[in-house]
Amino acid sequence: MDDFTLRELMQTYGQDIWNYAYLITRRHEAADDIAQDVFVRAYMHIDRFRGDSSVKTWLLSITRNAAFNYRRSAFFRKVMPVGFVRLRGTVLSAEQQALDHIVTDNLWNIIMRLPQKYREVLVLEARYDMTLKEIAHLLGISEGAVKSRLYRARAKISNTLKEEVEYGTV
Repeated sequence: MDDFTLRELMQTYGQDIWNYAYLITRRHEAADDIAQDVFVRAYMHIDRFRGDSSVKTWLLSITRNAAFNYRRSAFFRKVMPVGFVRLRGTVLSAEQQALDHIVTDNLWNIIMRLPQKYREVLVLEARYDMTLKEIAHLLGISEGAVKSRLYRARAKISNTLKEEVEYGTV
């Protein structure tokens, strides 16, 4: 891989890699480090890319491994702060923007409280537009398991939203 190809990969997939690392670690600094590490590893080990999946899936796989290694470290367990992610979107007015942020923050808070296995498949499908087959390949599970996890993730989100509406916490 030459420097130009590396730059192309970073421009094309950099934000996706960072977002996925953040999804797993919930830390900006960790996502920065992991994203950088992913591209260094890809550059150094391009010969290991067999073409069994897309380049994006390969990079996300490297990201996942690096992020889980980070999560397993003692440092992570000691300093993990609780936070949330905001989606960005276009809005027409200040009021609409404020409402959009409230709804988005609430939804992301719910998503981030899901167990890792549900949160991960949901985001890979919804945010990264990955197919069931690609998700299964990336996670090393069957497509049936991916379907099941997606169904359960959506059910948990739906139940949580219903409870919040019922108890007036929304």
